[in-house]
Amino acid sequence: MNTNELEKLCKSACDVVKVAGTFILSQAGKVSRDQIETKDHNSLVSYVDKESERILVKGLSDLLPGSTFLTEEETVEQREGPLRWIIDPLDGTTNFLHQLPCYNISVALQVEDQLSIGIVLDVQKGELFYAWSGGGAYLDGRPISVRKDIALSEAMVSTGFPYYDFGMTDHYLDTLRVLMQKTRGIRRVGAAAIDLAYVAAGRYDTFFEYSLQPYDVAAGIVLIHEAGGLVNDFQGNKDYLYGKQIVASSPAIHTEMLDILLAHF
Repeated sequence: MNTNELEKLCKSACDVVKVAGTFILSQAGKVSRDQIETKDHNSLVSYVDKESERILVKGLSDLLPGSTFLTEEETVEQREGPLRWIIDPLDGTTNFLHQLPCYNISVALQVEDQLSIGIVLDVQKGELFYAWSGGGAYLDGRPISVRKDIALSEAMVSTGFPYYDFGMTDHYLDTLRVLMQKTRGIRRVGAAAIDLAYVAAGRYDTFFEYSLQPYDVAAGIVLIHEAGGLVNDFQGNKDYLYGKQIVASSPAIHTEMLDILLAHF
């Protein structure tokens, strides 16, 4: 696909995402305890996640017939293919179920294994972040970019606490201890796609987390790249989509972040 085709497809996919977002928002505060399932330790799901995914799969299939899917709730067959959507239909489910802010939809498109479209909708705030390869990154139609001329001492850091994989907790806490002393502050909102979108928009300057899945980060990776940021795994390599480790930053502090992570993980 060329840049013009990606732009048209991205904007059409944004409309599909908005429909799913309207559904999610209509269900806020309405999910009863007996409608919540526990998939794994601290991993919750409800009919809202599943119905949002069905809306997205149907709409995106209509836009791109023959495309395949990798989705969190697996309401559709999971297959590889030259055109594959990677979807988290409700990132931040725990926030949503507890009626806390920051829950979102995350949709990305892989074209021949290259992440080419990324869309993140903050459902409650209604903010829509989107990007396509070669086209830049946007928030509600306005171009966005990472912050450029900053020092680590000025940086706002975002992260996600371990919630089921506690094997590296000591490494993680050692990293936090350093960053508490070297940066302006650390935040944790509980939705990785929003964290990445906020780095792309210059609200945060870096984000790191481990034990993430592709559908948590795929859309955000596109946003970061198109907003001028850098992405690696903790070893400084490119295995950030499937490797379950990601650090995304402004280029001004990315090397320092990698040095800190390499020293403690």
